[in-house]
Amino acid sequence: MKILSVAIPCYNSAAYMSHAIETLLTAGDEIEILIVDDGSTKDNTLEIAKEYEKKYPNIVRAIHQENGGHGAAVNTGIENATGIFFKVVDSDDWVNTDALAKVMTFLHGVVADGKNLDMLLFNYVYEKVSENKSVIMGYRNCLPVSKFFTWNDIGKFRKSQYILMHSVVYRTKLLRDIKLKLPEHTFYVDNIFVYNPLPYVKTMYYMDVNFYRYFIGREDQSVNEKVMISRIDQQIKVTKIMIDSYDLTKIRNPKLRNYMLSYLIMMMTISTVLLIRSGSKENLEKKKELWQYLKEKNIFMYRMVQHSVLGFCMQLPGKPGRNFIVWGYKLARRIYKFN
Repeated sequence: MKILSVAIPCYNSAAYMSHAIETLLTAGDEIEILIVDDGSTKDNTLEIAKEYEKKYPNIVRAIHQENGGHGAAVNTGIENATGIFFKVVDSDDWVNTDALAKVMTFLHGVVADGKNLDMLLFNYVYEKVSENKSVIMGYRNCLPVSKFFTWNDIGKFRKSQYILMHSVVYRTKLLRDIKLKLPEHTFYVDNIFVYNPLPYVKTMYYMDVNFYRYFIGREDQSVNEKVMISRIDQQIKVTKIMIDSYDLTKIRNPKLRNYMLSYLIMMMTISTVLLIRSGSKENLEKKKELWQYLKEKNIFMYRMVQHSVLGFCMQLPGKPGRNFIVWGYKLARRIYKFN
């Protein structure tokens, strides 16, 4: 029986995918590594995946599919997973092997004891290799440490703190039960992967270990600002999908509702800032259209977002307002090293 399935979406990843795979292999036979080749054409990604499958037939599975983007690769991972729990590790990232050993020991105990666990959380680390800097993003201030808990037990998240794909493991059955399916040929769908299951999560556990190592620095990386601006329509698409997913006024648990609202505000903020940063009149119109979309979709959610500090700042009028927004963005980026 596999305790944990890990999907590694790969697209022309031959130059760096082995690092991710090798760190995961240290978990032994209780892990399943699904290397999903998303139609690579420029290198030997698929051949590398097959070599690992041949060498570790009880652990690694090489899956080839036509190109569908990151979301399609994650969907394939969920569909093919045999593990009780499910994790995504991007091909240019890796995991800390000591932390992985602790996570596997814990999950093994959860299964052996028959305990219910919907979501496991741990820390992730921004690895800015070009600057030789690491920034740890943890949750000790807002989540109970090393104990099972519910949404009623969470504290207040800082503005820099969000539950991201890097920091979460979901129960595989939960993802299948809610029929989670990410859009294809779309970047930034990791936000949907994390956001949409949240109302179905009943039990959680937080391990204060620096598990996931998130590489920052490649020029073609999806979180590079220039790349994000060039793909702004996809960022808007994901934000709209999240707006459409839930009427937050109907989320009964106030702590869960506030967290999901904060997440939606963050998505609106990112889209707004990037549209402003692009400097084009067309994108400034898209900014207005995005806020109008939220308003027309759900006036109550619009007011909830609008009345937040970030929501208020995002709608400051004119060039001075836009300059203030960009200044705040640059300050946050300098502090938190997020791209």
